[in-house]
Amino acid sequence: MLRVAVVGGGPSGSCAAEVLAKAGIQTWIFERKLDNAKPCGGAIPFCMVSEFDLPESIIDRKVRNMKMISPSNREVDINLENKDEYIGMCRREVMDAFLRDRAAELGAQLVNGLVTKIDTGSNRQGPYTLTYSDYSGGEATGETRTLEVDLIIGADGANSRVAKAMDAGDYNVAIAFQERIKLPPEEMKYYESLAEMYVGTDVSPDFYAWVFPKYDHVAVGTGTMQQNQSLIKSLQEGIRERAKKRLVNGEVIKVEAHPIPEHPRPRRVVGRMALVGDAAGYVTKSSGEGIYFAAKSGRMCAEQIVEASQAGQRIPSEADLKKYIKKWDRQYGATYKVLEILQNIFYRNDAAREAFVEMCDDKDVQRLTFDSYLYKRVVAMNPWQQLKLTLLTLGSVLRGNALAPQGYKPVPSAVRDDAEVNAMLAVSTIKGGIRVGGQKGANGKGAAATPPAAASGEQDREPALSR
Repeated sequence: MLRVAVVGGGPSGSCAAEVLAKAGIQTWIFERKLDNAKPCGGAIPFCMVSEFDLPESIIDRKVRNMKMISPSNREVDINLENKDEYIGMCRREVMDAFLRDRAAELGAQLVNGLVTKIDTGSNRQGPYTLTYSDYSGGEATGETRTLEVDLIIGADGANSRVAKAMDAGDYNVAIAFQERIKLPPEEMKYYESLAEMYVGTDVSPDFYAWVFPKYDHVAVGTGTMQQNQSLIKSLQEGIRERAKKRLVNGEVIKVEAHPIPEHPRPRRVVGRMALVGDAAGYVTKSSGEGIYFAAKSGRMCAEQIVEASQAGQRIPSEADLKKYIKKWDRQYGATYKVLEILQNIFYRNDAAREAFVEMCDDKDVQRLTFDSYLYKRVVAMNPWQQLKLTLLTLGSVLRGNALAPQGYKPVPSAVRDDAEVNAMLAVSTIKGGIRVGGQKGANGKGAAATPPAAASGEQDREPALSR
């Protein structure tokens, strides 16, 4: 019987383990942090709920309204017209635990452990011996154990140990930084079914910042490419400053950071080792989404293993596993390319960002964008839509230069008048979190710009912002 180790217990690893376990294949899934609250916007597309049979209990909010906010604070409302459609907002600690537990219930052996070494055998062809620290006994150091398997799925995120063992090649990473902030009831009600996206050099030179609603708080964060990593604290200060009148009297309850891959690794299958999710590099440009693609890649990889192994009766070859890569690239390659082009065009400066937000006010653009996001497909345009979009892009880009601001101002509160907000801000800004202008952190010492977890070598899992 085929033996498979899945390293990493986020959406990609859990969905892979579920498929394998259903087929009766002997499966182990390794996860060190069973209660990990991953820094992630936590947005999932509507199609994922039914496709992965997700219960409503793991969805904190059903977002049907989005606000795009430009550098000059132009606000464009994007609303879903179909009342049955929504973007699901989840806490990763809740969603990940559900998917992991479901895989375990189907027969996968869940190991609370950290893989520390992988012996890949002759020419990396296996069999593979995993050395890991087993924390199931509750000890702080863990007990060293080994396990021999025929095949490995690397679902262990941007800092993947499996990728290192298989010499998958390096890739650049972006950095996501996020604070979870509790708000007063009036402000929290405003975000009940609304998510906000901010663009501008003050919040990110090459991405966007967000305010996403969760169960009893909002996730406020930003992201930027690796070359701008040193700016991440100032960028988080930027989104706090721009949104401060809507986050008034907020209190930070958690500070998080995480690496996000910018593109797929050079090699995603070597021998009988395959990468999925963030470990493979499946985060989209422009939107930064990774959750759906993590889960989907885990499932597609596992389905290929089940098919090639005849439900565990034989050991698949490297050529067998590479069929998963071909299927993936054929199905999603165009989506990744289109989003990369959009990011290169519209995130390069504030004039382009103003143009981008202006374009989002067009109903055809909104429908095309949401169809692509909600159902994970590249939507074909008719000739009129193509011409209209081209003219709209050219006009918006030309106007963007005139609209781009010389400086940045906070957006006004949506639930209080300006006098009341200013009076509240005079007493206190956001409490805790990163240190802003000499402000003390929640512990009275000021928070570090990047929490230790962001740079750790532990098994990081799929991120993303919309990740």
